[in-house]
Amino acid sequence: MVSEEMNAVLKVQFGVMPEAVYNTSLYFDNTYLDSWITDPFGQKMIRAIDKAKVLGPNAVESKALGVLPVTSLSGGVKTLLLIRNDREKVFNASACGDNCAPWILRIAKESREDITINLRHIMNFGDGKFEIEILNDHSIVHSMSELVPHAVQFLEEGDNS
Repeated sequence: MVSEEMNAVLKVQFGVMPEAVYNTSLYFDNTYLDSWITDPFGQKMIRAIDKAKVLGPNAVESKALGVLPVTSLSGGVKTLLLIRNDREKVFNASACGDNCAPWILRIAKESREDITINLRHIMNFGDGKFEIEILNDHSIVHSMSELVPHAVQFLEEGDNS
């Protein structure tokens, strides 16, 4: 019996990608749906990245900052929520810190379709094994030691153009 389960692939384009949404925070503020915030997975990301508790679709509570509107979430959380919920666009994940990398890998792993992101820096995806297709040359990498040389090459090329 052949399994019909297909693993989605995380695809990364390094450097300039004209079709990518670069200002993810502004885009999020104008397009997010309440369900993205109240979804259990979204709540876990918000708790892990921003150390905030979701009070409802329009408010989160942070020990450091008190009750805040959802539009005050970090750029990293906003980008993660966009990557997970808006499959029509490609988002620049450079608003995300390295603490978002495991979440990007998890979103791709749990997705039924490929996830494409744009990076304009080298994100640290950790010491573990992963599978990322680098769209610049369609190579597949499985570790940071494989990813970094490709990323450096394509980011440097972007600086020269």
